Amino acid sequence: MVYIGNFHYITNQQEKSEVDRRHGEFNLLIKAKEKKTAIQMFKNRIYELKESSGFFEGDATIFFNQLLEFDEFPSEKAMIFYYKSVAGDPLMPFISCATPSSETDDCRIFQWEDEKIGDGKQLRNIFIEFKS
Repeated sequence: MVYIGNFHYITNQQEKSEVDRRHGEFNLLIKAKEKKTAIQMFKNRIYELKESSGFFEGDATIFFNQLLEFDEFPSEKAMIFYYKSVAGDPLMPFISCATPSSETDDCRIFQWEDEKIGDGKQLRNIFIEFKS
């Protein structure tokens, strides 16, 4: 199976300067035999990226938003894989969709609340947290 993990993150870079405030999303992709293995490989890669890149500078909190599992990919019609709509200030709510289609509307409105992110139904649990 091919697993795609969708993650949100926030960092405390604004502690240095407000213009350095950072938050965002990223996806990780892996081929694995089972979901548990894929999730562990995602975690390993995030730790590796923290050490080898500037992606998660300073204190960072990462939320595992969604796991997608594919045994095959569309060949007749392209599928929307990722859609995000943001209005105004980065702390304002935003709309995010991993695989929207006419069969399923996977779009949700997310908002930040006390350095956590949620879609109105639940706040996401922290997946990984880096503290200095």
